[in-house]
Amino acid sequence: MVQIAAVVLVTVFLVILLQEQQPAFAFLLVLFVGSGIFLVLADKLSEIIFMIKKLASHAGVEFVYVETMLKIIGVAYIAEFAAQITKDAGQEGLAAKMELAGKVVILSMAVPILSLLIETILSMLTGK
Repeated sequence: MVQIAAVVLVTVFLVILLQEQQPAFAFLLVLFVGSGIFLVLADKLSEIIFMIKKLASHAGVEFVYVETMLKIIGVAYIAEFAAQITKDAGQEGLAAKMELAGKVVILSMAVPILSLLIETILSMLTGK
């Protein structure tokens, strides 16, 4: 975490220096460093996903539900990252659309889990 914070702080300093003279280069620097951080964190995320899969296997949870939840989390992270980069580019309106798109995709992916949950609740209430 200290290394990531150091890279971010150096980047902020460089962006402040570049922003007045070369705003396009400043944005590209932010984009490059942000993508690099995302890739570094992707390695950590893969370790977490492996542990979640292992826990789900031991708990006897069907993998399709765990996989769907992991995909939903992935969509949320990607949508947030893209929206933040879009905001950095000064396109708040487009960033809002990106966030909305992420929410709609998440909702569409969650429908099968929600329907299973509702069916389970109904079967418990009716005693079937």
